Amino acid sequence: MIEVKTREEIELMRQSALIVSKTLGMLAKELKPGVTTKQLDKLAEDYIRSQGALPGFLGLYDCPSTLLTSVNEAVVHGLPTDKPLEEGDIVSIDCGALMNGFYGDHAYTFEIGDVDPETKKLLQTTKESLYVGIREFKNGNRVGDVGYAIQKYCEDQGYGVVRELVGHGLGKKMHEDPEMPNYGKRGRGKKFLEGQVVAIEPMINMGTHRIKQLKDGWTIVTQDGKPSAHFEHDVALVDGKPEILSTFAYVYEALGITSNEEDEFRQKALVL
Repeated sequence: MIEVKTREEIELMRQSALIVSKTLGMLAKELKPGVTTKQLDKLAEDYIRSQGALPGFLGLYDCPSTLLTSVNEAVVHGLPTDKPLEEGDIVSIDCGALMNGFYGDHAYTFEIGDVDPETKKLLQTTKESLYVGIREFKNGNRVGDVGYAIQKYCEDQGYGVVRELVGHGLGKKMHEDPEMPNYGKRGRGKKFLEGQVVAIEPMINMGTHRIKQLKDGWTIVTQDGKPSAHFEHDVALVDGKPEILSTFAYVYEALGITSNEEDEFRQKALVL
């Protein structure tokens, strides 16, 4: 059952989402060769708590960390380790926060130093597909419309779209209805409702779409060992149109990137 939110609840969810966005922006300043993902995990936990929120992942489903950090061929759910990040790595950082009774859930795949052009293209395409999918989250559409748009955009460029892992509804629980696959058929699936909030999160592989789980019981990697990228936004359906609650603006500010990619999905200006 889809849990629709009031305008007031959506604004509370925006606060939760922005805590995560600010956390990712803070981490962006720390990312460089030699840093470990365990160090990043401690920074994230301390920051989230300092903002009056709770780490959304820590303890959820027995998750042992604040962040899920997936390096190179890891798709998602990578556990932080003491292994230093290296020049040319990519790392997806997925983070959640619980504030005012609502969750925020947000992810960005970062480049560590100089990354090869083929991997850069994978990251760019995956991020572009996120917005392609968000455009389909609108009045009159269904779950399959979002999934189809993401799948077509990525597969047309030769990438593998992960099937077993999906986006989801978001609210007082981290995972609510509906599931939001990154593949599908137009006109299929549950119809979108005014006031619902979802996490849309393409997980796209350079090679095969097939994945496997490591022995730690968490980390999901590509079967062929090729890189994977992951980007995620929290999006509400407001006045029949998608309204992004999270933002990459804090990441971009830290990295010196100028972008207007989110502007079409905001009904009011974002104040940093």
